[in-house]
Amino acid sequence: MTILTINAGSSSLRLSLFASDDDGLVQLAEAHHQDIGSPDHLLLADFIALVDAAEITLIVHRVVHGGAGLTTPSLIDARIEAQIEQLIPLAPLHNPPALEWIRVARRLLGAQVPQVAVFDTAFYRSLPEVATTYALPHELCQRYGIRRYGFHGIAHRAMWQHWWGLKQNAKQSGRVISVQLGSGCSITAIEHGVPVDTSMGFSPLEGLVMATRSGDLDPGVVTYLQRQTGMSVEALDDILNKQSGLFGISGESNDMRVLLDSDNPQAVLAVNLYCYRVRKYIGAYLAVLGGADAILFGGGVGENSSLVRTKILQGMEWLGVELDPVRNDTVCHDAGRRHHAAGKAARISVVASQVDVWVIAVNEALMMVLDAIAVFKKGRVSDEKGEQN
Repeated sequence: MTILTINAGSSSLRLSLFASDDDGLVQLAEAHHQDIGSPDHLLLADFIALVDAAEITLIVHRVVHGGAGLTTPSLIDARIEAQIEQLIPLAPLHNPPALEWIRVARRLLGAQVPQVAVFDTAFYRSLPEVATTYALPHELCQRYGIRRYGFHGIAHRAMWQHWWGLKQNAKQSGRVISVQLGSGCSITAIEHGVPVDTSMGFSPLEGLVMATRSGDLDPGVVTYLQRQTGMSVEALDDILNKQSGLFGISGESNDMRVLLDSDNPQAVLAVNLYCYRVRKYIGAYLAVLGGADAILFGGGVGENSSLVRTKILQGMEWLGVELDPVRNDTVCHDAGRRHHAAGKAARISVVASQVDVWVIAVNEALMMVLDAIAVFKKGRVSDEKGEQN
């Protein structure tokens, strides 16, 4: 079985090919495209040309928003596709490209090839009511579906499962704070594999400072800007999503590597605020969980920048968090990525640290494939039972 994964962001695309047999999963190829416009079938055609297209038996898509109804990986049929489309008002930047890629894949590989949707919001389906509710009029929230949904669920689930697989101390309770730091950034508090809070809310804008997104913001700022400037909703949306965050503060770059090398005071401020916001959330989630067994770092920045990890965790020894400077500085992202499927991860805290700190290479594509295979097999068993009846 050859499986194609399509992980579409608002303007990015990650593609992977996996082979599945009795010996397990092997990743055959991957590609990452940034700053793409509308979905282009040529990108996909060029990628799948690496294998015989006839061998692709399953396609799996990451869909950012599943709303309150789509909470498990699902075979995509007309009903599921319609539900994803109905959720566009809740995810106007993310669900439309996901839908377009579903349709591009269908045109390119044929309607007979099953497609599976894995939803980023699904991991947070059982968040406590106190973690999903905004202090707005109840009737308004009910009518328009206003609540905290949470995002990056596939990545946070991957980090937790990877860590849990490595866990050897039976006394650990599974209280984990997972930190996903990439272009988008989020943090989640997890207990026994179940998330109890997360930083992203109604949209992927809430929470941490990100590459170009603002993160937490007094809503009064938005209404003030509207009154003072007469900006349209679309213009404000563009500022909050594409002109803020590291890029907006520094006025220089949205790339953490560039900012860490810069002596521009605004660049220094951008990095400091980025790390400070993560520290605040870690403190809050330690309170929510009543302590933690581990803090996990994933994502492009989380896996690659020892300096960012140091700045985030500095001075937390009184909380039982003690980094090992040598381990932290020698973590190799590429090595972690290369051996990820074999369960490779790096602990960067000292042996005596009460809270373990890990760097874990996040492989969303692998999680998507495992989910898709389970859904595909379940559907096939159901079909066989139907035929027997």
